[in-house]
Amino acid sequence: MSSTCVHLNQIRPVIPSASGCEECLAIGDPWVHLRLCLTCGHVGCCDTSKNKHATRHYHRTQHPIVQSYEPGERWWWCYPDELFME
Repeated sequence: MSSTCVHLNQIRPVIPSASGCEECLAIGDPWVHLRLCLTCGHVGCCDTSKNKHATRHYHRTQHPIVQSYEPGERWWWCYPDELFME
C-alpha cells in the first residue's frame, strides 16, 4: 500500500451522472452509499451495496479516484494505491 497517491493528476471537474447509483437506478436495485468518480462523474454504489458499481466502474475504466457522494462526507479513495484521503 502506498502512502502517497500518484493519481491526483487524473482528477477532473465533473458533473455527477445521476442523483443515485446510475446502474442501480436503471435496474431498480437499492444501494447503501454512493461514490463519485473524480475522472468522469459516474455515480456508483459502494462495496457494501450488493452490486458494487463504483468498484466495477474502476475495473472497467481504470479511473482511479472516487469521492464519497454522501452528504457531509468529503473523503476520497484511490483504488490502485489503496489509499484513503481526507
